[in-house]
Amino acid sequence: MRLLILPLLFVALASYAQKENSTQCGKRDRFNNHTLKSNSLSVSQIALTERYDVSYYKLNLNMSNTSTTLSGYAEMKATVLVPMDTILYELFSTLTISSVSLNGVNVPFVRTNSAVKIGVNYPAGTMFTVRTNYNGTPPTAQTNPLGGSGMSNASSPSWGNEVVWSLSEPFCAYEWWPCKQSLTDKADSCDVNITVPNACKAGSNGKLMQVVSLGNGTSRYEWKHRYAIDYYLISVAVAEYVEYNLYTNPIGAPAPILIQNYIYNNPQTLPNFQADIDETADFMELFYGLFGPYPFENEKYGHCMAPFSGGMEHQTMTTQGFFNPALTAHELGHQWWGDYVTCASWCDIWVNEGFASYSEQLMLENLYPGQEVQNMADVHTNVMSQTGGSVWVLDSLNESRIFSGRLTYDKGAAIVHSMRYIMNNDSLFFETLQNFLTSKAYATAFGIDVRDAFAQASGIDYTPFFDEWYFGEGFPTYAVEWKQVGSSALVKISHTSSMPNVTPTFTNPIDLKFTRPGNSDTTIRFDITSNANTFQITGIGTINNSIVIDPSNWIVNQNGTIAMNELLDLTSLTTEQGVTLYPNPSSDEIRIQQLVSSATYIIYDMFGKIQQKGTATNDQAISLKSLPAGAYLMLIETNGKHLKKSFVKK
Repeated sequence: MRLLILPLLFVALASYAQKENSTQCGKRDRFNNHTLKSNSLSVSQIALTERYDVSYYKLNLNMSNTSTTLSGYAEMKATVLVPMDTILYELFSTLTISSVSLNGVNVPFVRTNSAVKIGVNYPAGTMFTVRTNYNGTPPTAQTNPLGGSGMSNASSPSWGNEVVWSLSEPFCAYEWWPCKQSLTDKADSCDVNITVPNACKAGSNGKLMQVVSLGNGTSRYEWKHRYAIDYYLISVAVAEYVEYNLYTNPIGAPAPILIQNYIYNNPQTLPNFQADIDETADFMELFYGLFGPYPFENEKYGHCMAPFSGGMEHQTMTTQGFFNPALTAHELGHQWWGDYVTCASWCDIWVNEGFASYSEQLMLENLYPGQEVQNMADVHTNVMSQTGGSVWVLDSLNESRIFSGRLTYDKGAAIVHSMRYIMNNDSLFFETLQNFLTSKAYATAFGIDVRDAFAQASGIDYTPFFDEWYFGEGFPTYAVEWKQVGSSALVKISHTSSMPNVTPTFTNPIDLKFTRPGNSDTTIRFDITSNANTFQITGIGTINNSIVIDPSNWIVNQNGTIAMNELLDLTSLTTEQGVTLYPNPSSDEIRIQQLVSSATYIIYDMFGKIQQKGTATNDQAISLKSLPAGAYLMLIETNGKHLKKSFVKK
């Protein structure tokens, strides 16, 4: 998802919508609708929801384009995973439930705030169907004390059309329909039926099976989706739309793919955006080749317009405020990165947004060659506008942090770019992306799953890179000293960190471009192992007084001094030994090595939950016996530093 950053924490919806047609597609900081909202269930309530697995949702709703008020029912089919005495799901407390049925029989239920509970006595393997009949007006940012707004109503100030649309990411689906809000429990399929006034159309996920005229001034739009889908990607949009369709024919696709668009019925809207909408076909053909087949090609891709400044990657039918290449490519990229494969935790939203943002870069590189250079320069500039911050999100209930434009989007895209550079093989890079997506097809993934896929494909250990760039904070500033020695040269590359107390050293390789007489340029890649490395380059010839650091802008960095130093020699190398974890992976214990003084440590799992705390001295054994097998992050506080190191418990 992408939204423009707005200058105020709270703004009126109308003023927000006025930015809907901005030609600058800014990043998503959802300050306009969400602040520091927490999940609506307690830990013990969430545990109850994990006792069953959802297989299917059906929504049958009565809606209009003039009010968010709705009525109808939602159905959930699920299978019991472990013996359970309570079925628990969520619906916002102000929506009225008229009845609940279990396997077709009305049953009593209990509501505690947003939690809806039904008493049962089910062994593992039991299949059940819950239908909730309900009605009411979903909350807005003004009426929900937690700052949510899962359903909105506004008129487009640019085109004059009134729209009702949903936007459930990350925690707001329950504000308009009863559901289980768990990223790792995708439904296998869903149906969405929406009854609306005849003047309106209703867009949603999957294939439009039919439009049934009910003879009372309303029609029912019946959408059928037969792919796995996460709760926040189920959507509705209602307005007086016109339908504009086209087809795309990617190489290797078994049949043309429908691109179905619901555009405002203002006679000027479609002509204004038609050329931009048509580019979706080009983007689909590009990503089909780079990422693999379109994951939902048996149904469709498309757009529903709504008056907000950006887009939301609702599966198979993005909700979008306007059309330009960057926004459209970003949201289409999400169909692979976010929809086909979804982040397993909001801590790892990079799996969605980092790769969708990099999809913009790939679109420019392939279809607008040359423009990708300035785009990546702008990305790096934004990342370095502040000194710190990690891509991995520790506070995964803080929506403004989850969707930080600087960290999740821009730094997220930048490190994908750096991973491509480190692999140094574009064919293998895109093959790795495709194989990763296939391995996690219609499921969820952690960021470290991407790391491990790259390591396995390339033979390169990406753990230091992730510790420094994904879990770590900051960026390097490089300085270069050099000395001519006959036809050879000595080169010293040193760097400092913008966050030395968190990530003191960056060990990614770096390119230097040397200019020689006759306008002959030579670019050499150097492997960096410490904050200062000295190299001898033989046979390079005479170096003019011109060296460029990272000439192709693969790494987020700033330049320090570049100077000749006649005193340079191979003994000038200085090293800074970094804190390390050993052994890694480990089965029962781990040690923190190279500690100068004692340290306190906190071990987090990949969901951001604290699993273990303690203190340790250098090389002291830390027991891991209480931890289940898996990947973890250790935050080490020592001598004024706050270091982050990842490890695996076997």
